Amino acid sequence: MSKLSVGSGGSQRTNAGGTSTAERIAQHSVFERFARAGFVMTGIVHLIIGYLAIRIAVGDGGSADQSGAMAELGAKPGGTIALWVGAAAFGLMALWRLVEAALGSSSKPDADSKKSEAFHRAKAFALAVIYGAFAFSAYGFARGSGKSSSSESVGLTARLMQSTAGTIALIAAAMVIVAVGGYHLYKGGSQKFLDDLQGTPSSFVRRLGTIGYLAKGLAIAAIGVLVVLAATRSEPDKAAGLDGALKILGAQPYGVFLLVVAAAGIIVYGLYAFVMARYAKM
Repeated sequence: MSKLSVGSGGSQRTNAGGTSTAERIAQHSVFERFARAGFVMTGIVHLIIGYLAIRIAVGDGGSADQSGAMAELGAKPGGTIALWVGAAAFGLMALWRLVEAALGSSSKPDADSKKSEAFHRAKAFALAVIYGAFAFSAYGFARGSGKSSSSESVGLTARLMQSTAGTIALIAAAMVIVAVGGYHLYKGGSQKFLDDLQGTPSSFVRRLGTIGYLAKGLAIAAIGVLVVLAATRSEPDKAAGLDGALKILGAQPYGVFLLVVAAAGIIVYGLYAFVMARYAKM
């Protein structure tokens, strides 16, 4: 009996120690403020992307993706300062997710199983990569050297398609993107996103999150499908990221209407990001 207690207690101490470390880092006042600012910047970027998508729908052109949003933000008065703040905020968001990937979540310390824990840590690492890319992009535009993410996606796709191994890797990456989109759809449809929030969310917040996650999921899944098509048809121009997906959508029958609906969904996700900035569990 005593041996069992020692073994179990040792495991609990290890988990508690890891959780305590994660909690101390995530809930440090300065760290938390900047990490929450990352949600604010995420919201701003999505609002601008939605606005750019509407401009594309009415024929004004532009690039409706993160690089287009950051270029648009940088062109406004005070935009460069906002981009520097955004780069720092996104960087700390990435660091927060890396802490979760390494030590586990401080807000969800009790995993149902090892498989569940592995999934949450893998998701945290993926988010760290995404926010790291956002931080790098914001840093580039703040310095005046930002590049179009659409053209970079097309260029990378073209290089990978020059070999069989690269094409296989491209298709595998595309399937991961589709899976991420599917997860957003599941999270929105099941309202699992509510688990990420403190307290009891209002019905308005529930609607924002549901619509936002469904719209974001469809957009991400569409990007993955386009990458698969680009790889299988040897057409790298199709792998133009979110901007390419939205422009292809706009070229379909009733495309203007569909593009405006997609833009509205992206804007709703941006509004929900502001909710996350206030109520997300850290």
